[in-house]
Amino acid sequence: MTRSDLIDELAEHFRQLTKGDTELAINTILDALRDALVQGRHIEIRGFGSFSVAHRAERIGRNPRNGESVAVPEKRVVHFKPGKALRESVAEPNAKAKVNASRKPKDVI
Repeated sequence: MTRSDLIDELAEHFRQLTKGDTELAINTILDALRDALVQGRHIEIRGFGSFSVAHRAERIGRNPRNGESVAVPEKRVVHFKPGKALRESVAEPNAKAKVNASRKPKDVI
């Protein structure tokens, strides 16, 4: 699923919002997540998972073409750990059918 797919799906689900409003909401959420990670903060979304910044130390790697040693500098990488509910729903063979069946239609106000 791409960002535009997510925007389209949410705009369809929440018909009272325009596609532009939905796009603004998604971009605001993703920008807030990015900014928090850039600052080195931990993000936890219950039922979905958590994001954190991991530090990888400097190391010696190998060039796969010629086997030559190469120095790999230290770096920061984003680490995602899925929550229990997400892990269980992905592991379930009929997870999509169960998720869709458990959704109750919401009244549009």
